[in-house]
Amino acid sequence: MPWTQADLDAINEAIATGASKVRFADNREVTYRSLSDMRSVRDEIAAQVGTQPEPIRTTYASFSRD
Repeated sequence: MPWTQADLDAINEAIATGASKVRFADNREVTYRSLSDMRSVRDEIAAQVGTQPEPIRTTYASFSRD
């Protein structure tokens, strides 16, 4: 089955919200065991669709006493 941009959007949204289930464009629902599995599938979809996955961004809080 060829992946679509809608499939990529669906898995990206699930990753962003912390969901473990994804409903793809063809109404297929998949439950993933881990975030690692989801990222792996997301990367495969992105490669087939021809886009690169968004880089993981990390934000650190800093505090200072003035």
